Amino acid sequence: MFVSDCRREFYDVIISQRVLLLVASDVDALCACKILQALFQCDHVQYTLVPVSGWQELETAFLEHKDQFKYFVFINCGANVDLLEILQPEEDTFFFVCDSHRPINVVNVYNDTQIKLLVKQDDDLDVPAYDDIFRDEEDEEEDSENESDVSEPSEKRRRFEEDEIERTMKRRQRREWEARRREILFDYEQYEYHGTSSAMVMFDLAWIMSKDLNDMLWWAIVGLTDQWVQDKITQMKYVTDIGILQRHVSRHNHRNEDEENSLSIDCMRIAFEYDLRLALYQHWSLYESLCNTSYTSACLKLWSVQGQKRLQEFLADMGLPLKQVKQKFHSMDMSLKENLREMIEESANKFGMKDLRVQTFSIHFGFKNKFSASDIVYATASLMENVEKEGPETTNFIKALDSLSRGNLDKLHQGLDLAKKQLRAIQQTVASCICTNLVISQGPFLYCSLMEGTPDVKLFSRPVSLCLLSKYLLKSFVCSTKSKRCKLLPLVMAAPMDVEQGTVIMMGIPPETESSDKKNFFGRAFEKAADSTNARTLHNHFDMSIIELKTEDRSKFLDALISLLS
Repeated sequence: MFVSDCRREFYDVIISQRVLLLVASDVDALCACKILQALFQCDHVQYTLVPVSGWQELETAFLEHKDQFKYFVFINCGANVDLLEILQPEEDTFFFVCDSHRPINVVNVYNDTQIKLLVKQDDDLDVPAYDDIFRDEEDEEEDSENESDVSEPSEKRRRFEEDEIERTMKRRQRREWEARRREILFDYEQYEYHGTSSAMVMFDLAWIMSKDLNDMLWWAIVGLTDQWVQDKITQMKYVTDIGILQRHVSRHNHRNEDEENSLSIDCMRIAFEYDLRLALYQHWSLYESLCNTSYTSACLKLWSVQGQKRLQEFLADMGLPLKQVKQKFHSMDMSLKENLREMIEESANKFGMKDLRVQTFSIHFGFKNKFSASDIVYATASLMENVEKEGPETTNFIKALDSLSRGNLDKLHQGLDLAKKQLRAIQQTVASCICTNLVISQGPFLYCSLMEGTPDVKLFSRPVSLCLLSKYLLKSFVCSTKSKRCKLLPLVMAAPMDVEQGTVIMMGIPPETESSDKKNFFGRAFEKAADSTNARTLHNHFDMSIIELKTEDRSKFLDALISLLS
């Protein structure tokens, strides 16, 4: 059931209870979690936080804690499956689900006792009507009673015939209703996509209760930026949500413009700005950032010799000396930095990079500390998917969560260093895949498989890194191929998951087209292909378009997928 008043139906209900928070492993979920933790701290709410990276961990966590807790909050997990069927909770257990995954399972929508969905009211959900997908139990009992009466002897032949005709009509109507129901559910569940960021939903709750702080606003901004960086939402949705947050930023940070009441340099300030679409450029060199940002690398085709020449021409057109461009950004001449954005935008238009400018926010505190929202997203995601083992499984999650607090700058800088490594690894892997023609057309989709032994292959067994690699590779392939048909195809990407167990991780992403609505049909397609071949698959990720698969079953699974989508 959708919650219409988050404060009354959610927060006031759990404020006096012990709560279990189940949080997915993505940056938006971490930001939503930080906002909720800050609210819980204000009101002294007792809670336990459990990170979950997939359905198996979620089920295990629920089974371990169901005796101690009656109130469960799911962040970025749980909306797109039938929770009651999976978890089999007691009747006095309540689930509050704040999840950006769409479509929302219809049983969760129409269960008005145990499941409460925290969803932004403006979201276009297109949920089928109740009567189209559920029939009352009375109707079904009546049908079955009528069917059982058939064998009873009837006193009058005519009455018996009339009853028989009526029963036949009811059975036909039921078959028609079931066929229509299957069709409606197929249309509703066919595509997977994302709604409003969970961090924004939680910030709205804080705002309604007049407990919103600048820190909470910043986490909401980072949550939205995570959706944009991972290409989960359309440009239109991003710009609309940026506009909503911009009003809150003006409200919280207006004192910065007034000289008499200006804040201390140590205070936190958030500013809206048009920035460059260059990854981490303020913490890197401009040259490295240009080479390792997917947009500029794909547009300039930097994996080729010709592309490297175009990069030199681009820098020459701006009049930037190589010595300046290759040193750390904060060490560049002030005279160059002052007009850098205008210079880059002007030259970018000549080189076909018309979308190099993007609306975003930045945060300032102290003299040295300035970060853009995308910097934080890359750093936090890299900490969460760090492949170097350091202690228990939850260590990465806790580090990533801590890096979102201003007091943990050392962890944030560690995340930025890891993010640079990750972006370099992605860029090198993309260049390798394109130069060795690893991206092949399988008919209805493009396919690329990373071999065991590829440099940094371990990194791509993690979902966020694999997602960034897949998006970057498809963008680069579309820019490099001459085939018009291939430019319109989606991509299926595979990488080794666990060598000892012989598994691969596979992900499908929608086509790279300007009109793309970011809806992904691979989740359902993967399920059907697995069912039809009895391939040993594991649908453990909250994103349905990511599966794990036994290596020896890969070829028959792909054959089934090709025939299904052809």
